[in-house]
Amino acid sequence: MKVVYLINATYNSGGMERVLCNKANYFAEVKDYDVTIITTEQKGRSSFFSFSPKIKFIDLGINYDDDNKKNIFVRIFKFIKKRRLHQQKLNEVLKREKADISISMFDRDFSILHKMNDGSKKILEFHFCKKMKVLEQRNFLVKIIQSVRVFFWKYIIRKYDKFIVLTEEDKKDWGDINNIEVIPNSITKIPNVCSDLNKKNVISIGRVSYQKGFDMLIKAWALVVEQHKDWTLTIVGGGEKGELITLINELNIQDNVILKPATGDIESVYLSGSIYVMSSRYEGLPMVLIEALSYGLPIVSFACPCGPKDVVKGDCGKLVQPGDIKGMADSIIEMIENKEERYIMGYNARKRVKSYIESDIMNNWNLIFNSLN
Repeated sequence: MKVVYLINATYNSGGMERVLCNKANYFAEVKDYDVTIITTEQKGRSSFFSFSPKIKFIDLGINYDDDNKKNIFVRIFKFIKKRRLHQQKLNEVLKREKADISISMFDRDFSILHKMNDGSKKILEFHFCKKMKVLEQRNFLVKIIQSVRVFFWKYIIRKYDKFIVLTEEDKKDWGDINNIEVIPNSITKIPNVCSDLNKKNVISIGRVSYQKGFDMLIKAWALVVEQHKDWTLTIVGGGEKGELITLINELNIQDNVILKPATGDIESVYLSGSIYVMSSRYEGLPMVLIEALSYGLPIVSFACPCGPKDVVKGDCGKLVQPGDIKGMADSIIEMIENKEERYIMGYNARKRVKSYIESDIMNNWNLIFNSLN
């Protein structure tokens, strides 16, 4: 079987890129499928994650991002021009590749892939949640505009053979779409090692952005430090950290917070922690929570849409009302002070993660592929 994935680029260290790497590698190495990844913004940059050498990469060289800092009128003109070029080049490549399945990761190809007459079945993956475009906006008028935009997305989504979301919660939000299916992210393997939960370190992983809510986490951490000055919060991820550093200094907790860049050695990060905290304002199905479970880490997370309520079930962590900074601090403090509870949750985390074993999840993908062919 020949499978083509479409994504803007693979040089970023984000969750979507990591999930694509895991799935593409599985199909190429385990199933021996012919896998190609088509990008628009790669510019010769290396992939952040390690893709199988069997996977073929094609960059269309559209480079939408080059126009991001130009004025609005130039950007609109350039976008229209580049969209036509994108459609033309993508059509040429897909007809040449003759794939059985073409999968959009809901990037800039979202509105054009379904138009391609190359003979492949078209699948659309959504790695966030329906409410994402609204929740990420702080301006009320922009929220309204994005709500209308999301409403009209449904007309395009219905043109795909399958629309895949990550959680049952998100499926309900999309409503009456008859091509929708739920397939969660998987974990490539359950590691042989797990955290001993004895280190006085709380960890959180993700690219610094409004979505990840690290500003709220740092404010919660300031409350934790008042009672536990010997504990440290470590935040690992890329992005501009200037505002976080300013906030840390204002709260005078610079001795208790460590900011680290994204790393390929993610195992050492999980093993260095005793509690995993997620402060996101919204998600899709965060891989970091699943990975944290696999290393036996108990979780404290905002019950944001979508993902945490699907993952943190049973006694493997604590869910806090979205945006409740004091509630998050209280939950972290409770877990710090109750070592026995921490151990029980860590043990249950290792059991819970078995719901996300790669072979089972990828079998669901195979069932979808076979149903379309």
